[in-house]
Formats: sequence, structure tokens, C-alpha cells
Amino acid sequence: MGRVSMFNVVSLLSLLLCLSTPSVISLSLPPLLSLFPPLLSSPSLSHPLISTLLYPPSLPLPPFLSPPPLPPFLPLLLSTPPPSPNPQSLFLFPLTSPPSLSGDMGGDVLVDVGSGPTLYQVLSGCEVFDTVFLTDFLEVNRQELRRWLQGEGYSSLDWTPYLQHVCKLEGRRPSAWTEKAARLRSVVSDILPIDVHLPRPLHPDSQLPTAGADCLVSCFCLESVSPDLASFTRALGHIRGLLRPGGHLLLIGALGESYYMGGPGVRIPVVPLDEAQVCASVRASGYTLVRLEVYTLPQGMMVGVDDVTGVFFVKARKP
Repeated sequence: MGRVSMFNVVSLLSLLLCLSTPSVISLSLPPLLSLFPPLLSSPSLSHPLISTLLYPPSLPLPPFLSPPPLPPFLPLLLSTPPPSPNPQSLFLFPLTSPPSLSGDMGGDVLVDVGSGPTLYQVLSGCEVFDTVFLTDFLEVNRQELRRWLQGEGYSSLDWTPYLQHVCKLEGRRPSAWTEKAARLRSVVSDILPIDVHLPRPLHPDSQLPTAGADCLVSCFCLESVSPDLASFTRALGHIRGLLRPGGHLLLIGALGESYYMGGPGVRIPVVPLDEAQVCASVRASGYTLVRLEVYTLPQGMMVGVDDVTGVFFVKARKP
């Protein structure tokens, strides 16, 4: 979904994901981050919109958390003007760039599991897949996504600077953001309720093809909505049912994280995962692990809203 101070490194994944040989890579962030110096000096990290995208309490809350009628972060988020399009604050990278979706990746249908009110995770995937489904547990998040789909001026959030920056990352002119926005609006087929703790996470009446999706993307969701490791593993198995045989899962999550702050006084529990547990859970839930990348966070990127120590990226395939 969207908790991402660590997402300064995500664009590097496009260099790695096309490789289909099973492998595990451990990298340290500091040398990687030197590739993005303009993006790491942002003065805007305290802005409510930025901090919500970095560490969103917009994740679909699991049943055991008894979600409130309105997520506590939302009034603050929606009452604050979006940040100006300052390039130094645009460090949210697309999770899946067209180069990374080439080769053995492809098809027609992409499903984002646990979208929250955010779009960055599909800003590049929408160029590869012709049908995109956004999903979230909370209706308030789905409403925000629907408002953006209605057109400019309806949404409470201004995605323009992020669209422009993703265009730049893709080698396009920043002014192409209007084309990208139009493309995304044209390919989003539906915004669906989802509960990853159910054996059938989507309602049977959803318009997802019977054969399943070609690709699932899920970002900082499953470990944040599961009470323990066993539930995390089961949730992975549940969403596996949304994939067609041969389809791919692109999973990004936090390592070593036991909580994150979802707002003033709102402490959201997280399953603290390590690299071995991620590998074991992916395999135990019926996927073939294609690639695992692990990034260690430097002290300077630990900003006090969680206790995360690193980030993992999984590329897996449903046999």
C-alpha cells in the first residue's frame, strides 16, 4: 500500500525483476541511495499528505483491530492542502515499471491488494496491463479512489507531482502526466472491497476474470493487517487464489517492524518479519519464489514513526 520512506530504492527494482532465476539478494541502502541525492533532502517529510503516503494508516484494517467508523488519520489528511510539486519531495517511485514487467511478466489484468487511498503503486503498471483492479478493506479509502477517477478537481489529494515524477522515471517528458492520468483512469475497471483474511478475499460477484489475474501487487499490507506470522502466511495463500496459474505476485513489505504510527496516539501493530520467514511464508502458501531482495535501512531513514529495519521485495509465481 503505501508506507514508503524506504521507497527511495524501488526504482532500482526495474533493473532486477526481469531476471527469472530464483535468487536472494541482500543490499545495503547507503550506496544505493547515492543514486537519488535530490530526492533524499526533502524538507516535506512532516507534511500530512507525505507522511500518510510514507506510513499510511490507510492499510485495510483487519477484523481483530475493530476499525473505527473513520480512520483517525483521514480528517488531518483531507483537511490539509497537498504539497506543492517540489521535485525534492517526489521520492515515491512506481512499484512496477514497464521494464520490470517485461519478459515473463505480462498479461491483461493487474490487481493491487490493499490500495488504501493511494495510486503510486500502479502508476507504471497501468501502462503494461489493460485492466487494473484497486482494492481496499475500508470504504472511506475506496471512496477517495473513486473521487480521483471522476476527474481532476474531485479528489482530496493532488497526484499531479507524483504522476509527473513517474513520467520522468520512465523517460517521458513530465508534461506527459495528463496522458498517464487518462490512461490510469481508462484501465481501472473497478475498486473492490477486500478482506485478505477470508479464503475468498473478493466478493464472488466481483468482475475479476474467472481464470484469475495475471499479476498481483501488494505493498506494506499483509504484515500490517495480520496479528501473527501464521495469519500473514494464510493471507498470502488467500490472495494466491486471485492469480491465474503462471501469474506473478510482486510483494513489498517491512522487515523487523512491530508497529507503525497511524496518527497521533494510534499505534498499529505489525508482524515483525525476517528474511527467512518471508521466504518460508511465500513457499508455504503455494508460490514459487523467483526473487527476493532485501534492503537494510540506514539510521538516517528511521524517522520515528515505526521500528522498521529493512524492506523486502518478492517476485513470486503461482505454479
